[in-house]
Amino acid sequence: MEENTPKKILIIEDDKFLRELMVRKLESDQGFEILSAIDGESGLKAMKEQKPDTVLLDLILPGMGGFDVLVKMKEDVALADIPVIILSNLGQQEDVDRGLQLGAVDFMIKAHFTPNEIVEKIRQVLAKASR
Repeated sequence: MEENTPKKILIIEDDKFLRELMVRKLESDQGFEILSAIDGESGLKAMKEQKPDTVLLDLILPGMGGFDVLVKMKEDVALADIPVIILSNLGQQEDVDRGLQLGAVDFMIKAHFTPNEIVEKIRQVLAKASR
């Protein structure tokens, strides 16, 4: 992959307002190529077809939830290395621990972060992944 190719970010989020806000923020301000899915199953399908550079994953999704997405990713060699940032309203310590144990690189509670801080976290994760 060439350096000037935009990084692909997959947003798996069922909240239309938040998903569109993040898509706009990441596309316009940051020049990322954005893919989005509204549930776990379509998110996994998008990962297999598009091979994103990182994934922003909500945990509470219709059908297959975010934890299940993480489990399925780890079972699939082609997806296991994609860095996942959980972005959720779940903030209990056991949820955070479970997400990280299942392989997420970070856990962000929606209410605690601005879109700019989320973008900054994505940049950090992409920088680490490209090393």
